[in-house]
Amino acid sequence: MARLLQLQTFSSEKGHLTVFEKVLPGAIQRAFYIYGVGDAPRAGHRHIKTWNALVCVAGKCRVLVEDGKTHEEYWLDNPEKCLVIEPQDWHVMDSFSDDAVLFVLSNELYDKADYIYEPYPASRIQPEVIAA
Repeated sequence: MARLLQLQTFSSEKGHLTVFEKVLPGAIQRAFYIYGVGDAPRAGHRHIKTWNALVCVAGKCRVLVEDGKTHEEYWLDNPEKCLVIEPQDWHVMDSFSDDAVLFVLSNELYDKADYIYEPYPASRIQPEVIAA
């Protein structure tokens, strides 16, 4: 199941430096960011083998996660928070603030065959979110 981490941050009068290390298994193979989302939910899938780490480096967003047994809601509203999503975690990101920039790191390269779009049978995530 997903887990929310507090990234190590060093602060001084010169600002903040936040360190991302030892968060994902294996090497980071892919990085991307999501912004300018508006009202549209994003994701609505899980993976076969990919782990992702999500950090909202600006603004905020909500992440809904289910693993077939457990349902959790996370708010990423601080660049020191990192949500690690395991392959079995079906997830949806929504409620993006206008200034949100969601940075995502993956331990696998993009592979269309790695995506599973079918939610778990007892999903608690609203059907209108899933269909979007």
